[in-house]
Amino acid sequence: MTKIKLCGIRRPEDVAMVNRVKPDYAGFVFAPGRRQVKAEQAENLRRQLDPAIAAVGVFVKAPVEEAAALANRGTIQLIQLHGEEDEAYVKALRERTKAPIIRVIRVRGPESLWDLDRYDCDYFLLDTYSGSQFGGMGKTFDHSLIRQARFPRPFFLAGGLDSANVAAAIAESSPFGVDTSSGIETAGIKDENKIRAFVSAVRKEEQS
Repeated sequence: MTKIKLCGIRRPEDVAMVNRVKPDYAGFVFAPGRRQVKAEQAENLRRQLDPAIAAVGVFVKAPVEEAAALANRGTIQLIQLHGEEDEAYVKALRERTKAPIIRVIRVRGPESLWDLDRYDCDYFLLDTYSGSQFGGMGKTFDHSLIRQARFPRPFFLAGGLDSANVAAAIAESSPFGVDTSSGIETAGIKDENKIRAFVSAVRKEEQS
């Protein structure tokens, strides 16, 4: 079964919507931006989130101690590194927490997916490259590049996924999981109809 990650959860109303559809993962963005949550907000949201849903903390070059502390307190269960952090950063993180690490690969061409063995992580997340920001752009990349790559660990597929294209994306690339944020929003706010449509599209694809 393809795992489902709904990212950019930042309000109690968002948590309530997520709890009703029961994805596998919910993402809290700690990096600066319009979806950013602070540690205290995330702790409150985690308490409201269904315990069966794993919370993922999304970071861009955050202090190692910050990410590790949130994981060790149980605010998040996985750490997603979106800022092209180096191996020294990951090593320091591994020394401070046992939380699984998702490393984001921003895909701009086939070379982005070469030699993935060099990365220390538990999962990859493939997103669309942009020179101006890290994620959340709502743009897809060429999924045919995935077929040319060898993945030493499971990967999530992200980048412009919504209810209209996620089934085809799963069929083409067979990811471990799919991730969306802007694809389940209307005017920057989480939209329950879009959330339900996205989750339904993934689960129908699994049944087909």
